[in-house]
Amino acid sequence: MLGGMFLFSAVDALAKFLTETLHPLQIVWSRQLGLLIGILLILAFRGGIILQTRHLGLQVARGAAAAGSATLFVIAVSYVPLADAITVTFVAPFLVTLLGALVLRESVGVRRWSAVALGFIGVLIVTRPGMGVVHPAVFLVLLAAFLFAIRQIISRAVARTDRIVTTVAYTALVGSAILTVPLPLVWRSLTSDLELYLLIGMAGLAAIAEILVIKALDVADAVVVAPVHYSILIWATFYGFMIFGQLPDFWTWIGASVIIVTGIYTLHRDWRSGTNRTQT
Repeated sequence: MLGGMFLFSAVDALAKFLTETLHPLQIVWSRQLGLLIGILLILAFRGGIILQTRHLGLQVARGAAAAGSATLFVIAVSYVPLADAITVTFVAPFLVTLLGALVLRESVGVRRWSAVALGFIGVLIVTRPGMGVVHPAVFLVLLAAFLFAIRQIISRAVARTDRIVTTVAYTALVGSAILTVPLPLVWRSLTSDLELYLLIGMAGLAAIAEILVIKALDVADAVVVAPVHYSILIWATFYGFMIFGQLPDFWTWIGASVIIVTGIYTLHRDWRSGTNRTQT
C-alpha cells in the first residue's frame, strides 16, 4: 500500500506537470491506457469469462464514475497545489459513509456521524470558502471525491457476486471508451519526446500502483493497510515542493490533520462493524 501511494502521488505530479502543455482529458486517457493494456492482456489469456457479471449496469456506472473522477481531479490540479488537492480528496471515506447510509441502508451510529461532520469541518479549514485563499477549482476535487465515493459504494454492492478482476476490467474498458469519445476534440500534438516519455511513464506507474493497492487489500485486512493511504500527502508535499515549489500553508496542515484522524477513526469503525456482523 505504501508503494502504491508513492507511485500514485508520482502519477499525480506528472499529470499536473503535463497540464501545462496538454489537455487534462488527454492526460487522463493516457493514464488509463496502462490499465487498459493490462486488462486486454488478461482477456487474451483468460478469455471473456472475466467479464461475466450480474450487475452490468452498476459496472458500467462504476467505470463512468472512475473516468469522471480522474478527469475532474486532473483539471483541478492544473490550478490547485498538489498537496491541497490530495488533502481534499481525503473527504471520500466520509462520503462513502454518507452514501452507505443513504443508498445501502447501512447502520451508522452517532460516533461515525460525528466523525463525518468533523471530516467536513477539516475540508472547510483547507478550502476556506469565500476567503479567496484557495483557487475555486478545489471544488472540482470535492466533486471528484464524490464520484470516487460512488465507485466505492458500487464496489460494495457488486462484491458479493463479481470478482475483483471483473470490476477492474469493466472500469478499464468503460472508462477508456468514455474518455476516447471526446478525445479527438481536445487532442494536442506532442511537442517533444519528453512529453511522450512522461505519458508512457505515467500510464505504467498508474498500472503498477493499482496492482500494488489491490494486492495489499488482498493479503491484509483493510483496517491495517487503508490508513497508509494518507501517506500520499507526504509524497504529494514532496513532489509539490521539488517540482512546483509549492508547500501547504499552516491551515492546510491543520485541516489535513483533522481529516486524517477522523478518517482513520471511520475506517476503524467500519472494520469493527464488519467484524461484528461476521461474528453474528
